[in-house]
Amino acid sequence: MKEYLDIMLLLVKDAGKIALEFIDQSSPSLKPDHSVITEADRRVSLLAHERLARLLATKEHILVDEEDKDKIKFLDQPLLEKTKFLWSIDPIDGTRAYANRMPQYGVSIGLLKDLKPWMGVVYFPSLAELFYCDGQDAFFVKDPFTKDEVSIKILPIDEEISDRSVFIVTDETFSRFNWVQKHCHIMVFAAAVCEFCWPIIGRGCGSLSRVHLWDMAGAWPIFEKAGLKMRSFSTGEPLEKIDVSLFEKEGSPWRFKEYYILSSERNYPILRSLLVPRHPER
Repeated sequence: MKEYLDIMLLLVKDAGKIALEFIDQSSPSLKPDHSVITEADRRVSLLAHERLARLLATKEHILVDEEDKDKIKFLDQPLLEKTKFLWSIDPIDGTRAYANRMPQYGVSIGLLKDLKPWMGVVYFPSLAELFYCDGQDAFFVKDPFTKDEVSIKILPIDEEISDRSVFIVTDETFSRFNWVQKHCHIMVFAAAVCEFCWPIIGRGCGSLSRVHLWDMAGAWPIFEKAGLKMRSFSTGEPLEKIDVSLFEKEGSPWRFKEYYILSSERNYPILRSLLVPRHPER
């Protein structure tokens, strides 16, 4: 367990250096799906494959990397069922923000065991903040990898929704839902790492998203230690483990088919009631 955590922490530390080095000259371009890719994405992806090469050479480990052109081949339930460890990395999450030199981006890597969340690390280089789960406990770290590092154990959180509350959404939310403005207000940060990590420490009461596996794999075991769950918007069922039936295969492989609300159990029905689908038939 310590070996895997050490790999993850060193990887995000070095990936953070790459991100900071290239943020002013990120050489952004568009992929076929119109998402943004930068030089930092490419370099961190390559670094991850190099660091995990020894493990990936065995039959116990696979890596689902956003920037890997062959990642769709792992979208196979029998293959996943016989693989003990599933790594998933987003080299730069919040790439559009990063390409515009905004600080709300992160490096995210998660490790699933038997298709369930186990360990994860999410690093915000420009904010000097890090979240991680070592397989047993989770921590929020200020000024990581420095002599001023301060580590705070993450404990269950259950914010009572009030006029101060913030619910984090993506920009596409407005094309799918009407928001019933009551006590809670909405904000968009254009980065899944914010949607999944910030509610862990009280920066919002939850989030709404329909993301890819790599967008949430790093944060998954961490937000669960905070007592938060991703629950299906349509059924309310919590996400417990990976099943390929949950994901798209065509168009945008590894993207969840439906929206999920991240929140405490108590706040799920409250937040769910504030979201009114624009096109219920979808």
